[in-house]
Amino acid sequence: MIARVNGVELYYEKTGRGRPLLMVHGNGEDHSIFNEAVAVLRKDFCCYTVDSRGHGRSRRVRTLHYEDMASDMIALIEALDLRDVVFYGFSDGGIVGLLAASRCERITTLITCGANLSPKGVSLKLRLMLRVMNWLRPDDKLALMLREPSISDETLRAIRARTLVLAGSGDLILPEETRHIAAAIPGAQLRILEGEDHGSYIVHSTKIAELIRDFVSAGGA
Repeated sequence: MIARVNGVELYYEKTGRGRPLLMVHGNGEDHSIFNEAVAVLRKDFCCYTVDSRGHGRSRRVRTLHYEDMASDMIALIEALDLRDVVFYGFSDGGIVGLLAASRCERITTLITCGANLSPKGVSLKLRLMLRVMNWLRPDDKLALMLREPSISDETLRAIRARTLVLAGSGDLILPEETRHIAAAIPGAQLRILEGEDHGSYIVHSTKIAELIRDFVSAGGA
């Protein structure tokens, strides 16, 4: 399905019944990375898997910015009149989730995986690799990760959603960055998954489905 929101066309798929669950992928990916998880989650949630602007089947744009992506998701939630939303975001989607939840009261549960607050929040090895790749073949998706995000503690403190911050023990995000995010969001829970890397438990995996379901269930949903 196509939603025309915030000046852009977003492609999304809707599957299942129950509480709305919005799932947003990482940089250079699309909604299909969640197919296996949705097959599990559809039993308990109405799953909305979205292609971010400039990704998948959504409209291309000249320049990508995380704030615009967050505005897209808020506009989509409002256009579909979704309430009591569970927002799940991976990597870039996690960044978008932090920004969206800080200014959208309809998001009442937030689960963010492998998110960072600034480009310096990722490993030096990844930053150097991104610079080389973008120099050899300029790409706005790569450039986005090199120049953004810039999320303040004030923004994190504005999040009122019940929040779970996830990362793998071998994540590309610096451990101190993940801990900082969890500490700054009021009442947030932190969980580091041993033996997992940045996306091993998420991309085409059912592991993330169990983590989402367990956290939401523990909140009395």
